[in-house]
Amino acid sequence: MLLDDENIQLIRDKQQDSIQAKTLVSDQLDLIYTKKWFNIWVPKIYNGLDLPFDQGLKLLEELAYHDGGLAWTVTLCSGANMFVGFIDPQMAKTLFSNPKVCFGGSGRANGKAIWTGEHYIISGKWSFATGAPHLTHFTLNAPIFDGDKARVDEEGNPIVLSFFVPREQVLIHYDWNTFGLECTASHSFSLENAVVKEEQAFVLSPHLRKFDSPLYRIPFLPFAELTLLVNYLGMYRRFLDLAEKQFFEKSKDAYWSMQYSKIRFKTIDQLQQELNEFNLFVDINSKKLWELVQKAEISSADPYLTEITEESRRIAKSIRMHVAEIVPLLGIQAAQIEEEVNIVFRNLFTASQHSLLNAR
Repeated sequence: MLLDDENIQLIRDKQQDSIQAKTLVSDQLDLIYTKKWFNIWVPKIYNGLDLPFDQGLKLLEELAYHDGGLAWTVTLCSGANMFVGFIDPQMAKTLFSNPKVCFGGSGRANGKAIWTGEHYIISGKWSFATGAPHLTHFTLNAPIFDGDKARVDEEGNPIVLSFFVPREQVLIHYDWNTFGLECTASHSFSLENAVVKEEQAFVLSPHLRKFDSPLYRIPFLPFAELTLLVNYLGMYRRFLDLAEKQFFEKSKDAYWSMQYSKIRFKTIDQLQQELNEFNLFVDINSKKLWELVQKAEISSADPYLTEITEESRRIAKSIRMHVAEIVPLLGIQAAQIEEEVNIVFRNLFTASQHSLLNAR
């Protein structure tokens, strides 16, 4: 167990508070800062935990089991804090001397970044910045312009850079109003002619890393896929446990027990066994990936990474389908919005809208 009983109790006690507040509450944030969970992937020299890849994934999965909304926020924010390995080391050291530093933003290229010869002028709007109320810096991707002319590569494709900007330059649009993952507060944000220094631009590519750690040799796509997948797995594990508990309650009724008990518990058992296989996939591949990057960089075109993408999406789809099949069997009690099984259901299906593991 990666979390002690006191941590677990606090996480569970504050889940409903954060849903109502539509953001993580102070007790949750204090725990995260104390445990350095936003800095799972940050080097120790920058005050991070610097966890091996497989150990970090295990922590995220366990957090997701106890509170999917908190875990999703930790996953996205720690994933953004991972960008520390791609920015100027001196700037990174200064920024991460703040124990509450928290990056987060959007991975979709939007807006416009105009290079003046001295700095960038950035304008635009970006969606879904998880943890917006407590972010210290917002991250974004934007196409580069030299004056009115778009900058392109040798093949004529627009050149896009990533940036991080302090929250003081950002306007948050409080537009996150979903039926699940409410506490992630994944609001939109915008910039209007913001002056951004050259050193606040970076490229999230292993060969352009500024800190030589095995973690920063992992191409970002499989890193993101596996960190999101363990959230699905943690929430799904909790869902199956709660569904099983609901069936135990129903089995107290003699008629239900006679008619449905055997098939319902058999179904749950089969799904739990399949879940073990899903977890094994993550365990094997996270360790394999970690072993590979300890030796050398991996090309983003490596066929092995395509296998991770395809299997991660298949697993996520299976989870969505199984949850949709089980929910109607749980009864009207499971439709009550304050019931934990309903919360987990809503979190899972809100998470399913993330494009990365939602194969269309």
